[in-house]
Amino acid sequence: MSRRSLPASILALALACACAPSTWAGEGHDHGDAPAAVNANGPQRLPDGSVFLPKPAQRQIGLRTVAVEAAQLPRALELNGHIAMDPNAGGKVQALQAGRLEAGPRGLPSLGQAVRKGEVLAYVLPASDSLERANQSAQLAELRAAQGLAAKRLARLKELADSVPRKEIEAAESELASLTARSAAIAGGLGGREALVAPISGVIASARAVAGQVLDARELVFEVVDPTRLRVEALSFEAALASDVATAYLPIGSDKLKLRFVGAGRSLREQALPLSFQLEDPKALAHLAIGQPVKVVVQTRSQLSGMAVPAASLVKNPANQTILWVKSAAERFEPRVVTAVPLDGATLAITRGLKAGDLVVTEGATLVNQVR
Repeated sequence: MSRRSLPASILALALACACAPSTWAGEGHDHGDAPAAVNANGPQRLPDGSVFLPKPAQRQIGLRTVAVEAAQLPRALELNGHIAMDPNAGGKVQALQAGRLEAGPRGLPSLGQAVRKGEVLAYVLPASDSLERANQSAQLAELRAAQGLAAKRLARLKELADSVPRKEIEAAESELASLTARSAAIAGGLGGREALVAPISGVIASARAVAGQVLDARELVFEVVDPTRLRVEALSFEAALASDVATAYLPIGSDKLKLRFVGAGRSLREQALPLSFQLEDPKALAHLAIGQPVKVVVQTRSQLSGMAVPAASLVKNPANQTILWVKSAAERFEPRVVTAVPLDGATLAITRGLKAGDLVVTEGATLVNQVR
């Protein structure tokens, strides 16, 4: 194509585009620049941060509110703790000497098996080297030979009881009894075995036993606990708390278990003072295990001013601040930044950010917080 014909081609292409018929999208397929329509009657976050929530939406998510009241509430502290064994309702089964483990009359107990106090759980066959066993066997043979001679001598003396002094017969009887006891002791050491018995009635909490296992002296084999008697131990960095405990609670999910204060230690553990509590409801122990970490809420005798709200009411805003949703109108909810302290595990005390009479969202606060 020559240089003169190039402008003519461009002109012909422009005329063809201008004369082409216009094309339109079908009904319902218009993708113009107009913004999508907004449903003004649906849940939405307003520019000031509050949430518009219509009544049908409130009923759908099960929204509930409660009017808070100012009151004098006990000061509470949340402590780290764990479930521990009651020393009077639990025990350890250990081997007194090294040896090989053998099953008991009912076999080796398994985890969770119920046992009775004094029941034989396993046996330990004492371990000794061949030279020691040989010396004990030789000593046993000598004692049995001397025992036989002593028995024959005693029999002869009894036949001559009329001509032999009584003291010689008594000396022979004493010698025979001594040899018999010594030989029985050595025989028991050679062929005897140590019985591992349950120290209390309860269940097997831990078992480290396998048939034929070689044990060291004082090695832990079983732990037996009474599942209806467990304790809770917590650590407090305030030594004065031991004399200021009023009540205590153990939060488990949405429930709270009441604890009874048993006492406090007088020596620090991990730079903190250990506090001991006991569960008042034995039925609640089914969900707990020894060594399980827990949170303990301790209420003191001192009080503070605040408003009690359920712990489920508190949520976090985008700035990671603790907030509550307060119902300011029939279909409008406002966020309030608050300061909360624990009260009893399931309830918190709001010390700042609310005023008496505010309607606080107690159920569905998480769903309200998700409205955008």
